[in-house]
Amino acid sequence: MQIENINCKMHKFISRSIESTVFQYLNIFPALAILGPRQCGKSTLIKMLAHKFSSFVYLDLQNINDLNKLSEPTLFFESNKEATICLDEIQMTPHIFSVLRSVIDKDRRNGRFILLGSASRELIQQTSETLAGRIGFIELTPFEINEIRDLPDYSLQKFWLRGGFPNSYLSASDEESKIWRDNFIRTFVERDIPQFGFKIPALQLRRFLQMCAHNHSQLLNSSKIGEAIGLSHTTIRNYIDLFENTFLFRTIQPYITNVRKRLVKSPKLLIRDSGIFHRLLSVDTFNDLLGHPLFGFSWEGFVTENIITNLREWSYNFYRTSSGDEIDLVLVRNNKIIAVECKASTSPYLGKGFWNAMEQIGPMDTYVIIPADASYLIKEHVIICGLKEFFSHVNKY
Repeated sequence: MQIENINCKMHKFISRSIESTVFQYLNIFPALAILGPRQCGKSTLIKMLAHKFSSFVYLDLQNINDLNKLSEPTLFFESNKEATICLDEIQMTPHIFSVLRSVIDKDRRNGRFILLGSASRELIQQTSETLAGRIGFIELTPFEINEIRDLPDYSLQKFWLRGGFPNSYLSASDEESKIWRDNFIRTFVERDIPQFGFKIPALQLRRFLQMCAHNHSQLLNSSKIGEAIGLSHTTIRNYIDLFENTFLFRTIQPYITNVRKRLVKSPKLLIRDSGIFHRLLSVDTFNDLLGHPLFGFSWEGFVTENIITNLREWSYNFYRTSSGDEIDLVLVRNNKIIAVECKASTSPYLGKGFWNAMEQIGPMDTYVIIPADASYLIKEHVIICGLKEFFSHVNKY
């Protein structure tokens, strides 16, 4: 209990990058939905910001006492019409969206409702169908590197190994972090997925997750995964969509150019949180990770997810030809192209396929990101750097 309290206090004082966006959206929309995986800090964020509202009401819809307050939702909202009302775990009460629409249409004052959910708007279909034009969406991820890099006990190795879920990263030890992540995965498979209405055996889902972990940061082959666990490629694709919509997976599409090359058309599959990925592989310590065959793929996924979640205004793809020319990440914004290659070595080797891909894509600059604090040119417009240093560079675009 003492450790839990310490972790909560540390978590409380960690600012999240979307804080200013929250208030921007509340000034634009009557309702704001903050979506993200369970336990990523949505509730903590809103409770931290509660004092900035003149009147604030918070309901946890997994708490029976709070849920009972909405037995007459129209009356409850009318009784608290001057307050900003936060409804946590909104996916538990999908019927409430039609009531919200009616209440909002009677009073279009902005910033009336904050909805917190652990599923995407595609999975919570009622939000897009019922509240169109009345609601804004923001995604909150687990910790990003720029949110924790200045903490006194920050360590790249710890962040990479444990991932960004607050209760995992802030654990007192790697062992406690491992226990937390074990329970997160178990609860997600056994409770959360069924709550969304999907009746999939927990053992089958666990095997599916482990197979996907072994294909992390690699081209998605649904047929191969399906054959390994006795499921059709269509079922595998449906499972992947489900895990994307619950923020555990990310698929990255290939970058298509006009070059006369045969390009790979399959997407890449990422398990978004490096700590969850490592737990699925039974990687318990950083030494275990150093010796694991997927060490390089782990670094690529960790870097890629941090870049995508931080650079929200950039589109992202990977580039690969059938002959093996490849760049891990191609970022595009306002016709500006930068390329990113991830190398889990402090002395990276860049092969012919890298240089060929560079020539074919023609980026303004290319960054080779390594697990170290560094920043130096190896060739004009080709920079070796650490992940922290990359974000300092990218601010110039």
